[in-house]
Amino acid sequence: MRRLVIVGTVAFDAIETPFGKTDKILGGAGTFIGLAASNFNLESSLVSVVGGDFPQRYLDLLSNRNIDISGIEVVKDGKTFFWSGKYHNDMNSRDTLVTELNVLANFQPIVPTAYKNAEVVMLGNLHPSVQMSVLSQMEKKPELSILDTMNFWMDCALDELMEVIAKIDVITINDEEARQLTGEYSLVVAARKIHEMGPKYVVIKKGEHGALLFHEDNVFFAPALPLEEVFDPTGAGDTFAGGFAGYLASTGDYSFENMKTAVIYGSTLASFCVEKFGTERMQNLSEKEIYKRLDEFKNLTQFEIELS
Repeated sequence: MRRLVIVGTVAFDAIETPFGKTDKILGGAGTFIGLAASNFNLESSLVSVVGGDFPQRYLDLLSNRNIDISGIEVVKDGKTFFWSGKYHNDMNSRDTLVTELNVLANFQPIVPTAYKNAEVVMLGNLHPSVQMSVLSQMEKKPELSILDTMNFWMDCALDELMEVIAKIDVITINDEEARQLTGEYSLVVAARKIHEMGPKYVVIKKGEHGALLFHEDNVFFAPALPLEEVFDPTGAGDTFAGGFAGYLASTGDYSFENMKTAVIYGSTLASFCVEKFGTERMQNLSEKEIYKRLDEFKNLTQFEIELS
């Protein structure tokens, strides 16, 4: 069976939206990526760090989804990374209320030996030096390496970020970040500039407005599925990345045509993520539900036209 290495935060989140608020619940980029990728036929390992305050039931939840957790370091006398945020009424913007790095501040990732020759690596949103450390531990160059990042690292660790970008195959960022990274407003021009930095494929996420995939002169657009209610957008981008990476790792096909399908899978899984707070919706997602929603995506985007 094919293998996927995921590096990312496993954390506590406290969230407030117009629909309600939560106390500390399970969150973190690595968690959302892992839960999304677990819907595919592959073996995945999550590399992260938590404190002694992290409940065993959350680790069991990940294990029960066939996620290898031997790469999650538990610092017994430390506290788990914590983030708290409040979303505005439009659900597209939010204010960060609290960020406590805790054990993440000194995180040194260790890739489990059994996964050091995994076919695919998914580098979740972390400091570029941590992402580079994971790449350097791989015994051979992965068939596919995927990077997710954010504007924070562009502000405070741009040189290290550029070094990692030069070594990966696919980058996933949102439209605002693509513009900041390149200084270009046009996303087509921005994607071309990012190609020149190293990645063969560029995925630009546009939240409720879908996602764009760029490769050489090819462009593909996938809309977001219109939903009646969005309870919590936290983790939607990471869930997208997990679905995207999980599908590609399970198929081993990295062609542009298959990347298009991966974008659809990522968008489909992200549409489930936002329906409940935190990881709640992703914890018990069924294959039947996923296929039903994929069919809805197909009906949303498919049409016939005669061109004379």
